[in-house]
Amino acid sequence: MHLSQLQHGQTATIKGFTSLPSDIRKKLMVMGLLPNTTVRIVRQAPLGDPLQVEVRGVSLAIRKATADSILVEVSK
Repeated sequence: MHLSQLQHGQTATIKGFTSLPSDIRKKLMVMGLLPNTTVRIVRQAPLGDPLQVEVRGVSLAIRKATADSILVEVSK
């Protein structure tokens, strides 16, 4: 499942990245979006872009196109 498919309030664990340029992947990793890290969807903009996510207590805004390239596993 991709990060962009999660609903408001859902929590998931990052499993990896697909088809992201290395500079964007590095930027995400510096911001704390690392494999095996828990992420929660805080809200979506009215038109769906960007997404506000919370990672390690920090709130980030991520473009939907970028979130489409982040693989996650939904927490139970």
